[in-house]
Amino acid sequence: MSSKDTQLEKQITLPKTSESEKLKKIRHTTSHIMAMAVQKLFPKAQVTIGPWTETGFYYDFDLHEPLSEKDLKTIKKEMIKIINQKLPLVREEVTREQAAERIKSINEPYKLEILDSIQEPITIYHLGEKWWDLCAGPHLENTAEIDPKAIELESVAGAYWRGDSQRAQLQRIYGTAWENEQQLLEYQRRKEEAIRRDHRKIGKDLGLFVFSDIVGPGLPLWTPKGTILRFLLEDFLKREQIKRGYLPVTTPHIARVDLFKASGHWQKYKEDMFPLMSDDPESALREDGFVLKPMNCPFHIQIYKSELRSYRELPMRLAEFGTVYRYEQSGELGGLTRVRGFTVDDSHLFVSPEQLDDEFLKVVDLILSVFKALGLANFKARLSFRQAGSDKYIGSDEIWEKAENAIRKAVKAMDMEYFEAPGEAAFYGPKLDFIFQDALEREWQLGTVQVDYNLPERFDLEYITSEGSRERPVMIHRAPFGSLERLIGILIEEYVGDFPFWLAPIQVRLLPVNEEHLQYAQKIADSMQSQGIRVEVDSSGERLPKKIRNAELQKIPVMAIVGSKEIESESLSIRTRMEGDLGLLKSEEVLLRMKQAVENYSAAI
Repeated sequence: MSSKDTQLEKQITLPKTSESEKLKKIRHTTSHIMAMAVQKLFPKAQVTIGPWTETGFYYDFDLHEPLSEKDLKTIKKEMIKIINQKLPLVREEVTREQAAERIKSINEPYKLEILDSIQEPITIYHLGEKWWDLCAGPHLENTAEIDPKAIELESVAGAYWRGDSQRAQLQRIYGTAWENEQQLLEYQRRKEEAIRRDHRKIGKDLGLFVFSDIVGPGLPLWTPKGTILRFLLEDFLKREQIKRGYLPVTTPHIARVDLFKASGHWQKYKEDMFPLMSDDPESALREDGFVLKPMNCPFHIQIYKSELRSYRELPMRLAEFGTVYRYEQSGELGGLTRVRGFTVDDSHLFVSPEQLDDEFLKVVDLILSVFKALGLANFKARLSFRQAGSDKYIGSDEIWEKAENAIRKAVKAMDMEYFEAPGEAAFYGPKLDFIFQDALEREWQLGTVQVDYNLPERFDLEYITSEGSRERPVMIHRAPFGSLERLIGILIEEYVGDFPFWLAPIQVRLLPVNEEHLQYAQKIADSMQSQGIRVEVDSSGERLPKKIRNAELQKIPVMAIVGSKEIESESLSIRTRMEGDLGLLKSEEVLLRMKQAVENYSAAI
């Protein structure tokens, strides 16, 4: 991905539904127009629900025949006819009894069930004289306000009524609607770009990871190339952590439920945990059994608590790449960005109250240096605080105020742009989250720092002060990557698979022109490999243009051609994906440039 591509994609910003009340009304109204068109073309069709979404709308129908792409074109033509009739949308309030009577008169039983779940007043919206639906709005006043060139029907999918697989199977039509044609075209361009960048496809094409139905959904299997990528990211952060005084630890994948009851996780997230086993084989799901760990912090707390600590040991920075497990619903899973087993670059710092501000700033500095090395520059800081009056959180008001003030003080000291988000805090403490915006302007949470006074209190953590008294430490929870799986998914899409040289699973491919050049190419490869360069030789016997093409398809950063003139001059003809043809370079110079690129986390040699 070139910087030019990135700049181009940032020139146009699509309005978000949350920012445009008119866009919400357009989409809601268009969904009704679509439903009206479907029932006109398919008189036996029964209408269920049809909400607006962040990019458009959908409606679920009970039809006696499957819809095709050709049907979508026909439906859209009918929608345009309805729009051009300039029909008003008229709101009417009725009693529950009146609504039920009208629904029975048109024989639409799904509407009766919807009516049961609606609180009074009951509102009906009429589109023209004959078509109507139960709806609370909002809508436009007239179909003339919709630009027919700014709508599109996108796809048909199956859906169960009320999401229950035991109930009727419906057909869901997805559509999109915008304020004008230019916005629709930009949305479609961006959608195509999202397909081009899709980490699931690129990951498969580059052979980085696979999913297996027999293993289970949301559980990626990492190939050798993908594992190299994971290793490189882990090694990069481990090196940075060692420089900053972090101590590596390793903890088990399972623990007693009692551990998570003590931390409060069991009470708050029991439904998201994987029950595993019990000491009693006949009671595998008993609450006194074992579960797969959903987070690492209670384990690190036990390491801290294993002996009485002195103030001289603080700050204690325990770090682990710990794999955790969360029972995400199958419908929420998505490639690497939402999985059931994922690795967190977790660290927990145990600090004295006096050390908190300084340590927090050091953690933020580490996260910013990580983002810089990965080329992730487009992010903002979110102060995730508790929602006043909510029972979601544990701990006293005093503790929460201290923790939130500590985070505010830190971001102001670093002169960072930030915004506050009430209700986004962890149940045990507030967070500073780094929200990254990718090339398609989608937002992802990556790094996070959390200040926690609550868990030290719940686990009765202490240290001996210089005066000999016992005091409670403060915890800082910290993860620059967040989820390693999500980070890799984001990086694949951000780079479109063109990883920077230092991060590429295979950095160099040597391309011998003929069979007679293969031995020398292997000799060069052995030399590079001994210096830590990840290299492979194309010994396929294909012609050189095909070898170059194959290397480009695999997005190898550097291709080194080996022919007679290269052997005679002890050189390599270098072609790179980022800088093009570099010409004939001495083998020693190439190796030196590669080593420097790795040391400096450079994108190119």
